[in-house]
Amino acid sequence: MKRILVVGGGAAGCMAAYSAVSHGGQVIVLEKMSAVGRKMLIAGKGRCNVTNDCDIATFIKNMPGNGQFLYSAIHAFSNSDLRACLEEWGVPTKTERGGRVFPVTDQAKDVVNAFEKTLRKAGVAVRTGEAVKEIKVQDGRVLGVVTNQDNFHAADAVILATGGVSYPGTGSSGDGYRLAAALGHTIVPLKPSLVPLEVDEEWIRDLQGLSLKNATATVYQGKKPAASDFGELLFTHFGLSGPIILSLSNKAAELLQRPEAGEVLIEINLKPALSAEQLDKRVQRDFAVFARKQFKNALNELLPAKLINVIVDLSHIDPDKPVHQIVKEERTRLVWLLQHLTFTISATRPIAEAIVTAGGVNTREIHPGTMQSRLVPGLYFAGEVIDIDGYTGGFNLQAAFSTGYVAGKAAVAE
Repeated sequence: MKRILVVGGGAAGCMAAYSAVSHGGQVIVLEKMSAVGRKMLIAGKGRCNVTNDCDIATFIKNMPGNGQFLYSAIHAFSNSDLRACLEEWGVPTKTERGGRVFPVTDQAKDVVNAFEKTLRKAGVAVRTGEAVKEIKVQDGRVLGVVTNQDNFHAADAVILATGGVSYPGTGSSGDGYRLAAALGHTIVPLKPSLVPLEVDEEWIRDLQGLSLKNATATVYQGKKPAASDFGELLFTHFGLSGPIILSLSNKAAELLQRPEAGEVLIEINLKPALSAEQLDKRVQRDFAVFARKQFKNALNELLPAKLINVIVDLSHIDPDKPVHQIVKEERTRLVWLLQHLTFTISATRPIAEAIVTAGGVNTREIHPGTMQSRLVPGLYFAGEVIDIDGYTGGFNLQAAFSTGYVAGKAAVAE
């Protein structure tokens, strides 16, 4: 029976442990925190968006960070396989808007508890409060690990599933990058992915807490749009957040690294379902109804209350002007503003606040069909420690589960 050590007890580590023990391995999980699954508990706002109910081609498209590397892993352990596992473990799932899959109970703890119970029942030894400080290699092959307590654990294979550097309070503090680099692996520079954006415009503070359900956001550098998304966004005291902002943040971070190409802007279309002509007619109808009101009091049917003063100020139309006195040029300016509310992106929030870390162990140094290191036999990788990242919607967790499953199975078989 092969002895498999899994370093890290997050989504990838738990799945790697389950896969390894299911395929006949003797498995130990070393988790430096006091319990496994800490980051899973906060995923999906505590509901745990475990995967996305889409086909494999769509899945790969939603992993802009080396999605093609995951092709074999997703085939080996798909979203359907994950849902079948959870169902078997007593955690049925449901599909919501955008293909997002959650436990029926809407409780992330049910997913974590299911993993803990399954691993315990299968005989996996989970040792918490024990961090790995070195992976020992002898004659070019993994020998075992040394922990922070100077304990040596011999192993036939080590699966590194330590996560990234986002949400360090859950245990993701970059240990895996250090361990991999010490063995000769290349670490692609880290940057935040799925992270809120900071903007220069101070008046955005007036919009703090406002959420828009159906808006389009487009990121620009120069005149050409770089990326766009439709859905929900949130205004904060520092800038912008919410699902579509998180999805665009990777591209924004990339553009910010090229300041010589110009400012990075994000444009919000508040009325994406309407053409400019249709919106103009809608505004004219509202103005007809509120003809004798002041401009500042004529937008209640068109905009959320928090947006009204901001739009009035930016339109440069006298707020006290009677609506029936507003001329076509002013109305046209208002219509344009409603579909081109523009902010200057100054930065992403710190990487510690990112949902996902982009960058990590170079995928060229990992066998995609087994997750084994091309440099060190017996060393495997799973999850966010690898240079893979995707959009919001369950894609990153599925990537963690799929790579974990493949690594666990291969570690026993090879």
